[in-house]
Parts: sequence; structure tokens; C-alpha cells
Amino acid sequence: MWESFELGSEDLLWAGIAFNGGIAGQQAAPCGVISSSAVSLGLGYRCDRGDKDKSKQARTDIRADAAEMVKGFRETFGAISCRDLLGIDTSDPVLAKQFRESEMHKEKCDKYMEYAVGKLYELYAKRGLGVPAEACGD
Repeated sequence: MWESFELGSEDLLWAGIAFNGGIAGQQAAPCGVISSSAVSLGLGYRCDRGDKDKSKQARTDIRADAAEMVKGFRETFGAISCRDLLGIDTSDPVLAKQFRESEMHKEKCDKYMEYAVGKLYELYAKRGLGVPAEACGD
């Protein structure tokens, strides 16, 4: 998604690094895909706060679409927390290393990311946006 925002660098990727494994591997948190999707919606729908009506509508849309993302993710995968999704405790360094070295992330995490990216583009399209930077008609 960072390419869609035309950041020109990997800033957005680095901003979300701690979302891996919940938040820094702490399993009680939502999957990093969910957290980063919420950030992506905020960036995608951002508006000039000087236009109070447009800004208020953007905030309403962000919350509604984030809720739709979470609900759809839960319905599709049965959970939103890493612990429940992966069935392992990535806060344990030994288990986290085993997870990283296994193919499990390809089996599980990649499909979570694929779902989220598809859903984000669906949500942007629902709002009439071609790419995230077009959210406020810019």
C-alpha cells in the first residue's frame, strides 16, 4: 500500500514494523494486518482538517470501513488476534524463531495480507476512490 500512497520510500512499511505478531509479538493484540489496514484507511481517506464537514465525513468513513474490515476478517478467518490465528505464542522467542523459519507464515500470514489488501481496494472503490491519495478529491 505504501506505493499507492506515493510515499517515495519505505516509510509506511517501517512505520508498521511493530505490528508484526500482534504488536511486537504480543499475542493479545490484533493481527498486524488489521492494525496496518486501519492506518492505511486513515492515510487513504485523510483530508484537510480546515474543511470541517469533509473532515468529519472522512473520520466517519474511516471508522465504518475499519469496522467492516475487522468484521470481514473475523468472519473469514475466525479471529483477529495473532494467538488465535496462528495457534502459537510468538512472544516466546524460541517459538517466534521457529515460526519465522517455518513456512507457516506463507501458509497463514500471506493469506491474511492478501485478504486485507483486496478488502482495502474494495473499500476505496466503494468510496469512489481509484487510489488512496484520491480520497478527498486531491
